[in-house]
Amino acid sequence: MRIAFYAPLKPLDHPVPSGDRLMARLLVTALKRAGHDVDIAARLRSRVGDGNAMRQMQLAELGGKMARRLLRRYETGFLPRPDIWFTYHLYYKASDWIGPLVAAELGIPYIICEASHAPKRANGPWAASHRAVEQALKQASAVFCPNRADMECLAPVTGASKLHFLPPFADISAWQNADELPARRGDESSKPVELISVAMMRPGDKLQSFAVLADALAALPFALQHNWRLTLVGDGPARADVAQLFGRFAAGQVVFAGQCDAAQTRAYLAQADLCVWPAINEAYGMALLEAQAAGLPVLAGDSGGVGGIVRDGETGWLVPVGDSAAFAWRLAGCLENAAALQIAGQKAAFNALAHHDISSAASMLDRVIANVLASHGSALKNEAGDENDAG
Repeated sequence: MRIAFYAPLKPLDHPVPSGDRLMARLLVTALKRAGHDVDIAARLRSRVGDGNAMRQMQLAELGGKMARRLLRRYETGFLPRPDIWFTYHLYYKASDWIGPLVAAELGIPYIICEASHAPKRANGPWAASHRAVEQALKQASAVFCPNRADMECLAPVTGASKLHFLPPFADISAWQNADELPARRGDESSKPVELISVAMMRPGDKLQSFAVLADALAALPFALQHNWRLTLVGDGPARADVAQLFGRFAAGQVVFAGQCDAAQTRAYLAQADLCVWPAINEAYGMALLEAQAAGLPVLAGDSGGVGGIVRDGETGWLVPVGDSAAFAWRLAGCLENAAALQIAGQKAAFNALAHHDISSAASMLDRVIANVLASHGSALKNEAGDENDAG
C-alpha cells in the first residue's frame, strides 16, 4: 500500500533533534518494514505555541491551499495516489490542516498516531486548532496511542473500537549491539555509580526535570554524596540554566557531554549504570526506552506513559513525578545496591527487545492498516450497492 505521511508538529527533516522527530522517523521506518511505500506528503509545521488566533487562521488557509495542490498532483499523476493518509501527533497546539481534506476528497482512510483531546481548550485561544483536531479524530479510521493515558479522553470522540495501543518502540538491536564498547562497572564496587540523563535542555518541563534531579542529588545522605557521577547528554537554549542548577556539586562530578549522535549516545550509555530522569509531563520518553535497550535500568518520575516503558521494580523504578525527596530516597537505594542495578539492567534489555522492538510495531501497524482497508472497501461496496438500488 502507498501511504501519505505527515508530521505537523515537527517535520522529519527538522534540524533540532527531539523525541517527536525520532518517533516520526521510526514510524516511517516501521511502515516501510511492513512492506508499504511511504511518501512524505507535506512539511508544513502547524505548531502555534502562544495561541495566536490569526496564526491559526493563516495555517488553516495555507493547509487548504496545500491540500488542493496535492489533490491536483494526484489527479494528474504527477504524484502517485495514496491508499491511506497517516498523520503523526495531533494536539491543540499542532493540528492537521491538510490530511483530513485530502483523505476526504480522495475517499481514502485517514489514520492518526499519537493524539490528545483537551476539551478545556474548546473556548480558549487555541479554539480553532482544537476544533480541527476534534474533526480529524472523528474522521479517523484508526488512532494509534503510544500513551495509554490518552485513550480515555480520545474514546468519547473516536469511539473505543478505533483506538489501538501501540507500545513505544525503537530499533532495539541498534542499541544493544555494543560489544565493542567498554564494559560496565563489573566487580569494581568501589568506584562511583555512573548516572546518565539524555534530554534536551530547554525551558519548561525539561528544565523543571533538571531542577528536580539536581535537588534530589543534593538531598542524598552525606555518605552517598560522592558515590556517584552524572553525565548529561543533550544541549539546548537552557544549557546555562542547567549548568547553574548543577553548579553546587564538586568539579567533575557532573559532566556535560553536549548534543550527541546515536553512536556517541550509545557509547555513554555503555559506560553508565543507571539512567535517571524525573520526566515531568513526559509523554513516554524515547530516551528512557533507548537506555533500557542498552541494558540500563531507569529511575524516573511516574508521568504520562512512562509506566508503559519502565516496569516498576523490575526494569527500573518509578517515583511520584516532581517529588525530589522521593527521587532522592529511591536513588539512595540504587547507589547502595549495584548488584540490583545489573539485574534490573538485564531485565530492561530483555523487555525492550520482547515488547518494544520496531519489528513488533511494524507487524501491529500492518495488521490494523489491513483491517482498516478491508472495512473501508466493504463500506464503499455497500454505498455503491445502495446507490444502484436507489437508481
